[in-house]
Amino acid sequence: MTTAYPEKLQLHIDGEWVDIGNRAGIDVVNPATGATISILPKAGASDLDRALDAAAQAWSVWRDTPVAQRAAILHKAADLMRERAKAIGALMTLEQGKPLAQAVGEVMGAAGQLDVMAEEAKRCYGRVLVRQPGENSFVKYQPVGPVAAFSPWNFPVFTAIRKVAPALAAGCPIILKPAEETPASPLEMQRCLVDAGLPAGVMQTVYGDPAQVSEHLIASNVIQKISFTGSVPVGKHLMKLAAEGLKRTTMELGGHAPVLIFDDCDLEKTLDMVTTGKFRNAGQVCVSPTRFYVQQGIYDAFTRGFAERAAKVSVGDGSEGGVDMGPLANPRRPDAMARLISDAKSAGADVALGGERGEANGGFFYQPTVLTNVPTEAMIMNEEPFGPVAAMQPFATLDEAIEQANRLPLGLAAYAFTTHLRTANLVGDAIESGMVAINNLTVSPGDAPFGGVKHSGHGSEDGPDGLKAYMVTKAIHQA
Repeated sequence: MTTAYPEKLQLHIDGEWVDIGNRAGIDVVNPATGATISILPKAGASDLDRALDAAAQAWSVWRDTPVAQRAAILHKAADLMRERAKAIGALMTLEQGKPLAQAVGEVMGAAGQLDVMAEEAKRCYGRVLVRQPGENSFVKYQPVGPVAAFSPWNFPVFTAIRKVAPALAAGCPIILKPAEETPASPLEMQRCLVDAGLPAGVMQTVYGDPAQVSEHLIASNVIQKISFTGSVPVGKHLMKLAAEGLKRTTMELGGHAPVLIFDDCDLEKTLDMVTTGKFRNAGQVCVSPTRFYVQQGIYDAFTRGFAERAAKVSVGDGSEGGVDMGPLANPRRPDAMARLISDAKSAGADVALGGERGEANGGFFYQPTVLTNVPTEAMIMNEEPFGPVAAMQPFATLDEAIEQANRLPLGLAAYAFTTHLRTANLVGDAIESGMVAINNLTVSPGDAPFGGVKHSGHGSEDGPDGLKAYMVTKAIHQA
């Protein structure tokens, strides 16, 4: 299908779609071609103040809206997103680069998140405590207040909805600042909620200079909660800003996921699974399998089979049929890949596949790359690549594998493949990670907590844990 990208984009503030007018603009670029495809307005201080005032006005109204009514709006928005999934996905492909099928799948998954949170809000039960006759004590959960949320470019709709859905379900107005690289698809998500009947001021979408927007919103007394997905340095900075107002934070700060491949795994099935997972969204996934630790007995067979499968990954413009992997999201990413691979080679790693930029007319492509025998001191074993590169190293014993998996200060997702139940149990317990998948790559099913430990952040998104992240706990004692 052909979907035209809007020539001019908008903000959404206090129920109004705001054109660029006399505001400064930001170029939006198609990463498959390097061409500018639209202009995005930058919110100024007055725009942000207006958004904050609208959120403050909407707070008491939305907080007191019955749960069933809030849920009905979320369900209707989910239905609209499913109806419009192909059109929204096509916009996402143009601005982010991922293949159309993956983009449409992301929109469908985001619609599912709206449904999940609509129902979780109905099941947010408190509890009654045992007291002597004539006295009662009970615990209840209430919305925390207006939220400022910041979401990245790699999953522009799904990561945003992880913040929007629980906030709205809990009764909190939200001001969302998605990534400026990928603005159109989150705006269409906003449109679905507006068309579903969401009152003005309850959700607003703004763009601009990231530092200015975040500092302005977080400093306001209106905002009571901050949710951020992005890099560790930016997360630390936002936490410092939030600390000035003692504001609650949820931080998902990325990872560098270890993959433990044991010699008793189902080798062919494992290879099919992890190769597909590695190059999904060109490896631009915070839970992407990245550091592969393979037991010595199958190391050669695994690395050979992985490279053979990776060589078959079709790279190109995500809008075209038959493409498995699109471009990287911006011109910085190919440069980062080149730096990491050059360092790995200098450290003694072997390039089993790729290692070069892809051929394209101005696009930000990089070949699927497989590095073998990568020394631990290589940068790619210590820094999240966020790209289509798999780094492999052999191991001998379970203890050695666990040591390597836990070596970094990051702990978002981890994976292991084994048919030995005892090994699976030990790995699940021993790996320092917020999420561990064994014999699969599913760490984001929607009804389970999604979040990391150590420098990968704190707090959880999704499921009942994600909803309660937008609520405060109150104990009431009656005598």
